[in-house]
Amino acid sequence: MDLSNLKPAAGSVKNNSKRVGRGQGSGKGGTATRGHKGAKSRSGYSKKIGFEGGQMPLQRRVPKFGFKNINRKEYQGINLDTLQKLVDDGKITDTVDLDVILATRLAGKNDLVKILGRGELKAKLKVSAHKFTATAKAAIEAAGGEAVTL
Repeated sequence: MDLSNLKPAAGSVKNNSKRVGRGQGSGKGGTATRGHKGAKSRSGYSKKIGFEGGQMPLQRRVPKFGFKNINRKEYQGINLDTLQKLVDDGKITDTVDLDVILATRLAGKNDLVKILGRGELKAKLKVSAHKFTATAKAAIEAAGGEAVTL
């Protein structure tokens, strides 16, 4: 290698950009390859998201359906088999309240908690939550525990 055969690394130099709008002599003057008139020839042009050239956009062609209840309350569900597993692992002993649920990461601090009835519960627990399903409440009480609605 010597000074006569030095060249930049492959891909480091790009010089294929057209210098537009630099006078008639360049061949790319005048309209600067933007064509004549119309929104796309103007500076500051940007097409709106979803714009389909004046055709009715898909977003507006497709029918809307259904109903979103703005007052819906979203509950974080916790099943009985999950509680039983925590008892078996020794993570909970006799009471299950929001602090315990938070500590075991079953729900977030702003979540509403609902106890669901999947699985079976053998341990005697005092469970505090925002809601219980009928089967969950029956199972907790059948095991000798207590279901406290917050």
